Amino acid sequence: MAALKFPEDCRFLPETHEWARLEGQIATIGISDYAQHEIGDVVYVELPEVGEQLQAEQEFGVIESVKSAFDLYAPLSGEVVEVNTALEEHPEWVNEDPYGQGWMVRIRVSNPEEWERLADAETYRRSVEEG
Repeated sequence: MAALKFPEDCRFLPETHEWARLEGQIATIGISDYAQHEIGDVVYVELPEVGEQLQAEQEFGVIESVKSAFDLYAPLSGEVVEVNTALEEHPEWVNEDPYGQGWMVRIRVSNPEEWERLADAETYRRSVEEG
């Protein structure tokens, strides 16, 4: 198995394995390298519409792999300002580049304090390794 990536500029929702990268008021969200590895080959991603309000730790979409379907949970609250519609044609990007081309949504964060509650890369890495 290739070494899993835990980018230092991301924070994680350890229970459900989503990540967020905050740039100003905009957070980019996706699933972690660990999650894509566990899920297997992604075949479909169902994402919210631009303008929808996400609530931290609430379901915002579904990801399907050849194995099963899994709910996606928002690590932060906010309004969806962009959706990675390219994943409709290229769901494999979630496997190939989960922190890059495989991002899912961008939101305008409504509660910046939630960022501090997310796990940093090292804490998340330990939680994954300890299982």
